[in-house]
Amino acid sequence: MTHIPTETVESIVEDYRNRGLNRRDFLTRLIATTGSMAAAHTLLETSGLAATVLSERESQQAKVSSATIEYPSENGIKVGGYLSMPQSAGSFPAVVVIHENRGLNEHTRDVARRFAAEGFVALAPDALSRKGGTAQMKSPDEARAAITALPAEAAIADLKAGLEYLNSLPQVQRGKLGSVGFCWGGARSFTLATASDLLRASVVFYGSTPPLEELSKVRCPVLGLYGETDERITSKVPETAEAMQKAGKSFEYKIYPGAGHAFFNDTGERYNAEAAKDAWNRTLAFLRITLK
Repeated sequence: MTHIPTETVESIVEDYRNRGLNRRDFLTRLIATTGSMAAAHTLLETSGLAATVLSERESQQAKVSSATIEYPSENGIKVGGYLSMPQSAGSFPAVVVIHENRGLNEHTRDVARRFAAEGFVALAPDALSRKGGTAQMKSPDEARAAITALPAEAAIADLKAGLEYLNSLPQVQRGKLGSVGFCWGGARSFTLATASDLLRASVVFYGSTPPLEELSKVRCPVLGLYGETDERITSKVPETAEAMQKAGKSFEYKIYPGAGHAFFNDTGERYNAEAAKDAWNRTLAFLRITLK
């Protein structure tokens, strides 16, 4: 059946800008008009609305400062990203926020703003920068294909460069750096813990574990947050815990009953509010202890 828009994108943006429409209702109406969550996210990125209109208003409401930035990586590569930080004076611990397998989108920017509101400097790199950036992808499928084709070594190199960029900022407390990743980004957050001496804490939201023989290289505490019904990922957690213990590494984890993959993403159909709230609180507590 052909999707028939019920209202225009322009009218929804107008209500959001000038009539107090909140973020969740804005996204709900945009999904209804474009026909799917995937189409809505693609529109937000390709039009620039997520990086401009949404970022400006949501940052004001959260009382944080946010901007699109670029930082250097290996071999002259420039990595785009989204940087959000508290507005108050001083320096703060920092986190790299690593997106899902559809690239840098509104959900990831919102997570970065939430961290800034809690007293962290948050950098959300665009892992598709080497492919032209998420905003150049014509669909989530194209973004996923580009992510799949991205060499693992390149992704980790760009994340390590992101940590170095954060560590150079005057607003960041030097050496107090963590990573938080979701889905594809969760796996990269865990891998980053084996690869960077700068990293002091790693949080993994429903991401796969590196090969067990690599876990002896983990250099910081790891917190894993998983959904019970996400069998492909969650079934491997006990052996991860055992291998981390044998290697003498710190690994805390929580499996949420009834929750599935992507339970933290409040723009998706699998969002589980109860699990997401607890996971967020656990994440903040973990980072405040490990980055103090």
